[in-house]
Amino acid sequence: MTNPTLPTANEAWGFYGTSGAFADADAAWEIAFLAVLAATEGTAEGVRDFLDSRHGRHFADDVHNGVHVGLDLTAATHAAVTRWMGWTIDRKTAREMAMPKGLPYLTGFVLYFSLKAQAA
Repeated sequence: MTNPTLPTANEAWGFYGTSGAFADADAAWEIAFLAVLAATEGTAEGVRDFLDSRHGRHFADDVHNGVHVGLDLTAATHAAVTRWMGWTIDRKTAREMAMPKGLPYLTGFVLYFSLKAQAA
């Protein structure tokens, strides 16, 4: 089995750039990439582009909050995934980003970035 993790294309910002402030960015990237990929069943490109986006930076902030309260990096990442999967896309975001209303937040954004990658 090959490793589906794609490297970041945005070392300075997004999830990778933000996670370097609180953890080994490479380790945090791999943990987050695989957890988001498994939770959303998105494409590797969609997960990478989500994590490299401003939304990925916010996801890293959520992981950091978990580390700050004492969770290890893996547990903090899985807690963030669970939280983001519990939120749903609202009508405004659905209109702005052309994604289905009510979709789990994390799934919606990974799907959005997956479709953008396919169209490129």
